[in-house]
Amino acid sequence: SLAYRHTKTPNVHHAIIGMATVCRDYPLYYEATNEMGLSIAGLNFPGNAYYAEPEDGWINLASFELIPYLLQSCATVYEARAVLGHIRIVNTPFNDAFTPTPLHWIISDRKESVTVEPMKQGLNIWDNPVGVLTNNPPFDYHLHNLNNYMTLSREPVKNAFAPGLDLKPYSFGMSTIGLPGGLSSGSRFVKAAFTKWNSIWNDTEESQVSQFFHILQSVCQQKGLVRVREQLFEFTLYSSCCNTDKGIYYYTTYNNGQITAVDMHREDLNGTRLITYPIRMKQQILWENVDRKHS
Repeated sequence: SLAYRHTKTPNVHHAIIGMATVCRDYPLYYEATNEMGLSIAGLNFPGNAYYAEPEDGWINLASFELIPYLLQSCATVYEARAVLGHIRIVNTPFNDAFTPTPLHWIISDRKESVTVEPMKQGLNIWDNPVGVLTNNPPFDYHLHNLNNYMTLSREPVKNAFAPGLDLKPYSFGMSTIGLPGGLSSGSRFVKAAFTKWNSIWNDTEESQVSQFFHILQSVCQQKGLVRVREQLFEFTLYSSCCNTDKGIYYYTTYNNGQITAVDMHREDLNGTRLITYPIRMKQQILWENVDRKHS
């Protein structure tokens, strides 16, 4: 179990698997899933995230503690929502090197999703029927912005512009003209939502995992396209998903397109030590003719 700065460790300790930076044997999770199938991811929320001072009468949690606390103690979004009503997210840093990161979170189980946003007026908890979240701005903007794209479709395009004009499609996919392709968080939200809701796959594990990574690839960021400052660019460090029924975590990294899997149930879920695996960053290439000599 993990120790918390301002509150006691929950009585229930569900096992957790996810991606994290580990410092002093403490996981600073980017996103994670517990053994019950509840999942949480934190995304960038600068300019809007507000972390308060600790106050008596609340479950005071630092921003880096929210994911493990909820996943240790809750099995469903319904349970997490009830606990969130007593939580105050505070501005306690992990240490001098890891100061509080401005975040908002998506919390999901097999049935529903919510978005959690700590703002100056309080902790907003939004129903998230889309099941998608990107970075800033606030979720209500992202949700309302989808109204601008309701005419997009995966179906063959029809001439609704002017029935009297002889307008004909010259390509498949013309009904998606106007679908954002930029790398802003607003554009990526729309693209991810459209791709998710219109994607199809069969019932095999491999098909579903493969399709999920294709959905994420539709909004990934390539090095060099978004400059943060001199010689520093924003890009997709890794992509991941989890089979919440089986507890199998899948990921790829920017330099390694091969899918890596970790099965949490092959570890001792009742253990007390943190189990870590090095991230496979080097590209894995399958050589078909490695044993053949050059002529």
